[in-house]
Amino acid sequence: MTQTIRIGTRGSKLALVQTHMVADALRRAHPGLQIEIKEILTSGDWKPEHGETRLAEAAGGKGLFAKEIERALIDGAIDCGVHSLKDMPSFLPPGLEISHVLPREDPRDVFVSDKYGSLAEMPSGAVIGTSALRRQALVLNRWPGLKVIPLRGNVPTRIEKMRAGQVDALILASAGLTRLGLTAEIKEYFSVDDFLPGAAQGVIGVETRSGDMVTKRILDALDHFETRLIVLSERSALQTLDGSCRTPVGAYAVRKADQKMHLRVNVISPDGRDVYADEIEGVVQTREEAERLGQIVGLRLKARVPPGLLTD
Repeated sequence: MTQTIRIGTRGSKLALVQTHMVADALRRAHPGLQIEIKEILTSGDWKPEHGETRLAEAAGGKGLFAKEIERALIDGAIDCGVHSLKDMPSFLPPGLEISHVLPREDPRDVFVSDKYGSLAEMPSGAVIGTSALRRQALVLNRWPGLKVIPLRGNVPTRIEKMRAGQVDALILASAGLTRLGLTAEIKEYFSVDDFLPGAAQGVIGVETRSGDMVTKRILDALDHFETRLIVLSERSALQTLDGSCRTPVGAYAVRKADQKMHLRVNVISPDGRDVYADEIEGVVQTREEAERLGQIVGLRLKARVPPGLLTD
């Protein structure tokens, strides 16, 4: 009997590219597997009538990119959902989990502009568009004279808005531009030392029902263990901080050849003035050890960060 797997995804070009990456890998691993891709409109998908209100300022925040896909998963209409893992909330609905991850793409943020060759070239008062409060805070921390405004829409739409003059430049994720074949748009790559990425940035995650072992076995061929440990550590720190979707938090882990993982986490006030940072290193060989590393640094930061910065 031929097996079929139903994959849910947003309908944006980037989401579909990422979903086809998952589908192609499944076909290579399981010749003959039937794959159905189901496009699902989510609450987070931008429409012109939404204006430029930042998602984090609306009820649901990051979860708006996933909740309809998760509802279809819970209802059994699909077998798994494909997500940009950086856009997923810290805590998932009961009975669901990010069970598999693909190898991490470049996690860095990048500068895109038709007017300037780098962020440092921008004069005071120039306007940057970004959909991420973390990126806003990072820019204002180093260049307080710049103006940062929320800019919604998928990647090509945001580039079109920049070209139409709504902003002078954009801060975007390198991974998304790479997957869309738009690396020619990149003027500058930011070092992770200067722009700490968001947790799991550059990672494609596959969400499944926790008890669906049949689907999980099909997906096992995709899972990248090294990336999984990194993601568990970064997201564990985020969960421990329990920051709201309005809180600019960066988290970036690297696992070295000696199996030691180095994790850096920072929390920044939205105006960029206050930065709380911590880092930790330890041997990580298991999922539990990865999560524990994130918990330790998360708890240490939580003790230092003013409560109002981590709550609505």
